Amino acid sequence: MRYCHSPFGYGRRKAREVIVGDPTQGGVIIGGDHPVVVQSMITCDTMDTAASVQQTLDLAAVGSQIVRITAPTVKDAANLKNIVAELRARGCHVPIVADIHFKPEAAMEAAKWVEKVRINPGNYADSKKFAVKEYTDEQYAAELVRIESKFGPLVKLCKELGRAMRIGANHGSLSDRIMNRFGDTPLGMVESALEFARIARNLDFHNFVFSMKSSNPKVMIECYRLLVARLDELGPDWNYPIHLGVTEAGEGEDGRIKSAIGIGSLLSDGLGETIRVSLTEDSPNEIAVCRDLLAQIPVLSNRSVPLSEAKLSYDPFSFERRTTPEIELSEGVKCGGEQTVRVVVTKATWEKVAPKIRPKDDVKPEGAYEDLNAYEIDPTTDFKVNCETQLVTVQDGLELPAITAFRLLASKLKRLGLNNPILLKDCLTFPQTPLEPKIALLRASVVIGSLLADGIGDAILIRGESGGGQSLRLAYNILQAAGCRSFKTDYVACPSCGRTLFNLQTVTARIKARTDHLKGVKIAIMGCIVNGPGEMADADFGYVGGAPGKINLYVGKTPIKFNIPEAEAVDRLVDLIRQHGKWVEPVPANA
Repeated sequence: MRYCHSPFGYGRRKAREVIVGDPTQGGVIIGGDHPVVVQSMITCDTMDTAASVQQTLDLAAVGSQIVRITAPTVKDAANLKNIVAELRARGCHVPIVADIHFKPEAAMEAAKWVEKVRINPGNYADSKKFAVKEYTDEQYAAELVRIESKFGPLVKLCKELGRAMRIGANHGSLSDRIMNRFGDTPLGMVESALEFARIARNLDFHNFVFSMKSSNPKVMIECYRLLVARLDELGPDWNYPIHLGVTEAGEGEDGRIKSAIGIGSLLSDGLGETIRVSLTEDSPNEIAVCRDLLAQIPVLSNRSVPLSEAKLSYDPFSFERRTTPEIELSEGVKCGGEQTVRVVVTKATWEKVAPKIRPKDDVKPEGAYEDLNAYEIDPTTDFKVNCETQLVTVQDGLELPAITAFRLLASKLKRLGLNNPILLKDCLTFPQTPLEPKIALLRASVVIGSLLADGIGDAILIRGESGGGQSLRLAYNILQAAGCRSFKTDYVACPSCGRTLFNLQTVTARIKARTDHLKGVKIAIMGCIVNGPGEMADADFGYVGGAPGKINLYVGKTPIKFNIPEAEAVDRLVDLIRQHGKWVEPVPANA
């Protein structure tokens, strides 16, 4: 199977055009030869017409080309009429998307008033019970007939009214039927979406896009690759556009890093016709990150050096870390083999930060690049390596972008029958002036994160970020976001919407203030239950809005405590962490 033009050379995927609204009146065309469309979502109650209008205007003002609004009930869906009417009266023609999950009747109402409807196959026609049941082929076929009876009317209405649709599968909300046949896997997500797409196609409706979202960037990358490969197998008329996003990415640097890894890797391979960066922040902040991220792709993808004979060294549809021997990286530090991915810094950074490191610090340099005796290779040429215990990296100054160069290095090592540990670099050439920190963060995250998601890399070196301490911290944050190393508390936090039952930004800050010293603990913070249990499956603990002013607490995907008053909920979360042996007391700052 093939998921892109070439992992070694950029070629944009040829997707059909999907029309959202009237392009002559502010609508957009997704796909074809059109630029990637950026979008976001408002966060207020959909029944608050004035706030919904204002937040939409704010997003349109900063360049959001599509705005999504949740419609959890028929009543909310009906109020979209008033929101859209007020927007159009005020001269704003940005297309509106209704976000639908559990209620087909809400989708039917929303489709009357908005330009696009997003449905989630995992919960549009199913109620998730985490039930275990074996389906015979006949039972499975009967289930598909039942789904068509619920989904078909929406397809017909969208076709009649000229609406667009997003078939958006989420890793956290696959149906029990899909889970029992395919598991909680990328294949399950793809098959879930394809079932709904087949219903649409059978009704001759093609004005839709796909999405495959997960809070884990590696899972998200695998899902999209597999989806595109399956679409390619199904035939040229299955070339529907792709909406890219890492769901529940969180806030601040962590949210940007996760999004850059997932979205940037796929954009660099030529995939993606529309994107959303999901941050637990004010929605307009997402658009700036989208724009900055898109601007880096021409720099980070290979558009000039032909490498037609290169072959991948890894399976792009199933993550497996590249096998290497264990070697000594520096005094007392090993890398490769079963060792964690190590963090290397330049000699100048080492001399600057090493004296400040305390023995118990988790963020610390583990080798100085100039002292490693790494073998620098030009992978576009023939080369020899004397032994597998030699650390290798790509030579600086090559014309190739770093992602392509390291994929090529891994490919040629495999062809030579060698498994040398590889030191990854975020850049091979240096700009004339230092990069802005926000741009250095995005570039490093795309490059290093993409390669780690490929299973390549035993140590990493960040040099695009000119600040010594900042580059060290960024390296560790990328490893954490890529799921390669845990040095701090990990948070899965949704970006807020009209379904949210508490103030996500405030509560996230409150939870972090109490728990951000818990190394290796993963906490999910969910505003509602839509993606909660499933998306929290790999989290240790979950804090979920259950009702207005009430919180439910989870261990993994299992609810443990219900309807806790919000004022007490953070304390009860800490108690739950204690009960499960994951709590440690924070160390005083001056200790």
